[in-house]
Amino acid sequence: MAYLRFHGAAQEVTGSMHLLEWNGYRVALDCGLFQGKRAEAYQKNLTWPCEPHSLTAVVLSHAHIDHSGKLPRLVKDGFDGPIFATSATRDLAEVMLADSAHIQLEDTAYFNKKRAKHGERALDPLYDEQDVQRTVRRFRPMAYDQAFEVAPGVRATFLDAGHLLGSAEVRLELDGGGRAATVVYSGDLGRFHTPILRDPTPLPECDYLICETTYGGRRTGEPNEVRGKLAKILNETFDRGGKVIVPAFAVGRTQALVYFYHQMLEDGTLHRKVPLYIDSPLAVRTTDVFRKHTECYDREATAMNSHGDMLDCDRCVYIQNVEESKALHAKRGPLIILSASGMCETGRILHHLKNNCEDPKNTILIVGFQAANTLGRRLVEKAPQIKIFGEMYRVKARVEVLNGLSSHADAGELQALTAPLAGRCERVFLVHGEPDQSTAFQESMRKMGFADVSIPAPGDRVEIA
Repeated sequence: MAYLRFHGAAQEVTGSMHLLEWNGYRVALDCGLFQGKRAEAYQKNLTWPCEPHSLTAVVLSHAHIDHSGKLPRLVKDGFDGPIFATSATRDLAEVMLADSAHIQLEDTAYFNKKRAKHGERALDPLYDEQDVQRTVRRFRPMAYDQAFEVAPGVRATFLDAGHLLGSAEVRLELDGGGRAATVVYSGDLGRFHTPILRDPTPLPECDYLICETTYGGRRTGEPNEVRGKLAKILNETFDRGGKVIVPAFAVGRTQALVYFYHQMLEDGTLHRKVPLYIDSPLAVRTTDVFRKHTECYDREATAMNSHGDMLDCDRCVYIQNVEESKALHAKRGPLIILSASGMCETGRILHHLKNNCEDPKNTILIVGFQAANTLGRRLVEKAPQIKIFGEMYRVKARVEVLNGLSSHADAGELQALTAPLAGRCERVFLVHGEPDQSTAFQESMRKMGFADVSIPAPGDRVEIA
C-alpha cells in the first residue's frame, strides 16, 4: 500500500515535512523548522511523525530553514539515510544550517538565564555545529531533470522551481507489486520574471499533487516593475544627500538587490554612483554560493555574469567584520546599507536603524513581508516612534515599501502553474499556507476543474495507491 502522511506545514506555513510510505519504505519530503511562539515551536521541533531511524531517505526541495532547518535534529535523533537535494541546495543548506545552529545556541543561553531565575530546567538547543556537519555529510547532490532512485520502487526527479537558488519541484514515480502512481510535490514555487533565477518549470503530469499555497488568495506586485520603482526611491534619496537603509533577508533578496544595483550603475539609471554596503555575514557567505552555481541563472543573469561578477562592482562593498560594520555609522550619505535581519528583529540592521532613522534625508526601504509584532511591521505601519535596544527613537526618515520581490508565486501564478493538470490529476493536497490562503486556492482549483482538492491537517494519513 502507498500512503501520504502530513506532519508539518499542514494548515500553516512553517515546519514543512510530508511522508511518502511505499512498500515498507518511508521517504520524507523536506524537514523544516517550525517557527512561531517560542515554547510551542520548541515542542513541535522535538516531535516526529515516525522514528527518525525508520526513514529510508529525505528529499529536500530547497534550503530555506522552514524546509531544511530540522535536518540536523533528525540526524541527531537517529536518521542515518541519504538526503537528496540539488547541488546548490546542498551548498546553501550547509551555510544556513550552520547559521541556524549558532542562533539556537545564543537564544538558548539567553532564555536559560531567565529560566534559571524562575527555578526552571534549562533547555538544550535543538542541535549544534557538530550535528550540522554530520548532516551535511549525508547530502547526495542531484542534477535537475535526471531521475534517481530514492528507495526500491521510488524514483525522483528534480525540476527547477524558480523560488531560490537550487530550489526544486519533486516528481516521484512509484512502481512495484503491480501498482504504479506518480506524486508531485511542488516545494515552494517561484515567480515569473524574477531577477537571477529561471522561471518555475510547469508542474509535470501526476496522479497526486502536493501543492504550496503561501499566497493562494493574494496578488503581489509585478517583479518586472520593481527596478523602476527602486531607481526612483534611490535617486530621490541621493538627491537629498541621504542614506538608504535596507533591511533584507540574506538569501535571495540581498542578491537580487545587488544585481539590480549593478545593472542600474551600468545603464546610467541612477543620478549618482554611490557605494552599496552589504553588512551581513550570512549574506556574504550565501552570495559566495550564488557565485558558485551559475548553472541556476536565467539567460539575462548568465549574459551579465559573462562580462564579470554580476554580484559585485566597483561600488559594492561586502563588510567582513564588526569593526567595518561599526565604521559605517560615521559615513555620510549618499550611500546604501543593506543589512539583516529582514524583519528588523535581530542583527546589525538594528544599529543602522538606530543611527539613521531620525534623519529626514534618509530612507528606510522595506523590501519583504513583515510579520505582525515585528519592528519591521511597525515601520511599515508608519509608527512615529520605535524602540531599539530599550530606547525610543523618532522615525523622521522616509519609509518606503517595495513590493514585487517576493520569491513565492502569487495566486495568479499558482493558477497558471497548476491549471494544465486540471482534469488529469486524481487528487490535490494543499499545504504550506495559512487557512485563508489555502481555502482561497482550494476554491480556485475547483473552478479550474480539479475534482478532489483537500487541505490536510497535521497527522492526516491518506491512502493513494
